[in-house]
Amino acid sequence: MIQFAHPAMLWLLLLLIPVIAWYIIRRHKEPSLGISSTFAFSKVSGGWKAMLRHLLFAMRVLAAACLIVVLARPQTHDSWSRTNVEGTDIVLVLDISGSMRAGDLGRVNRLEAAKKVASQFVAGRQNDNMGLVVFAGESFSAVPLTSDRAMLANYIGGVKTGLISADGTAIGDGIASAINRIKDGQAVSKSIILITDGSNNAGVVAPETAAEIAKDLGVKIYTIGVGNTRSSNEAVPYLDENGNLIDYALVAPIDTETLERISSMTGGKYFAATSSTALSDVFSEIDALEKTEFDVRNFSHTEDDYMPWAWLAFGLFALQLLLKVTVVRSIP
Repeated sequence: MIQFAHPAMLWLLLLLIPVIAWYIIRRHKEPSLGISSTFAFSKVSGGWKAMLRHLLFAMRVLAAACLIVVLARPQTHDSWSRTNVEGTDIVLVLDISGSMRAGDLGRVNRLEAAKKVASQFVAGRQNDNMGLVVFAGESFSAVPLTSDRAMLANYIGGVKTGLISADGTAIGDGIASAINRIKDGQAVSKSIILITDGSNNAGVVAPETAAEIAKDLGVKIYTIGVGNTRSSNEAVPYLDENGNLIDYALVAPIDTETLERISSMTGGKYFAATSSTALSDVFSEIDALEKTEFDVRNFSHTEDDYMPWAWLAFGLFALQLLLKVTVVRSIP
């Protein structure tokens, strides 16, 4: 099927209409000679050479039309192509418990730092299906697997602490909800990215039990411990989403042993994000690890097909020029 890369150029064909009209009008305004009678010339015709002069004009018009078609760039879309793309199913599991308001990662609290980097990560994964689970004392499947990265990034941007009334850190429940979302995904590679700042102290599913289920389903779990506090006796500032100070409070240390065990059981990896920069580096590393190539066959290969029109324009112009200087040659 022929299509045009610049179809608007075909409007230039309308310019040929006044050119043709001008040629017809000019023919009826040739010089004349007054005589008493035309009887003597009644059997005299212009001959075939006179007809050829009109043919020369028609050839020039057709050549111009062909050049306009060339400018519109005719193309064909009738061949198969095969490309390699990278894609996987990923569910982000984000801790939104009260302790995620701790401001020990810089000028923003832990949750805002995680949201910013997670949104950038989502935007960069062009061929993935991604979803979101949030948890505190309970878990909530916020966004199912989707290829709409803008919608997912916007949803992440609006997540806040307090969306789940039951406070706490139900890591096992969060993983279980993510497994429920990802198990029916179409990609061969499936991964869960868990972001938390504490230890499991709520919910009904133990983290190790959830990890066993993920392992059986071939789902890898990457765990990220967010926070720079190592002691439960250390008070840190609590910040709101705009970075304003709320209060100072104690936060529990991260249960790194459990997070490391969850990751190793499923073939994933544990990361410690003690600063906003480190958190960004963590997501960059996960982005490099989670690449799965597969072939995609597309029937939409585009090829330019303007050369026949260009040669036709050249041939018409050359032929009319040859006829003009030979067969239909006129005396100045």
